[in-house]
Amino acid sequence: MKASIADYGVAVIFVLALCLGASAEQLSSRECENLGFTGLALCSDCNTLSEYVKDKELVSDCFKCCTEDSNDATTKITYSGAVLEVCMRKLVFYPEVVSFIEEEKDQFPSVKVQYVFNSPPKLIMLDDAGQQKETIRIDNWKREHILQFLREKVKSLAAD
Repeated sequence: MKASIADYGVAVIFVLALCLGASAEQLSSRECENLGFTGLALCSDCNTLSEYVKDKELVSDCFKCCTEDSNDATTKITYSGAVLEVCMRKLVFYPEVVSFIEEEKDQFPSVKVQYVFNSPPKLIMLDDAGQQKETIRIDNWKREHILQFLREKVKSLAAD
């Protein structure tokens, strides 16, 4: 009987170890996007989130989608261009995005607007080869936040 209890204890510890290991795994950018995380959050942001939000699953998801803090590395990341993807039919629900497109978009020649059916507003960040590197949902961003983000993250085109 003692052997079976010991075996049970070992099994429980093994299962707990698997669960803890699984919680530390990273999710794909698509999974993070579907959860509402951009992939640009630092893990220290998740620590701050955990102080204010007591939803353990949400905090766990944050940690699965964050980037380790290291010498301010994420602020140095820049992109060659971006695609602002949005559904034309849903634009009425995003006046800040409409305002950006109508009044500010021309400041960013390397940012293109693409209308895709049923797409939430998002920025698809592009590398030098024009390949997608990051997708950032901007559903609730104000126009000023879109401007600030693009000024910091999109390289200005060099004058020829």
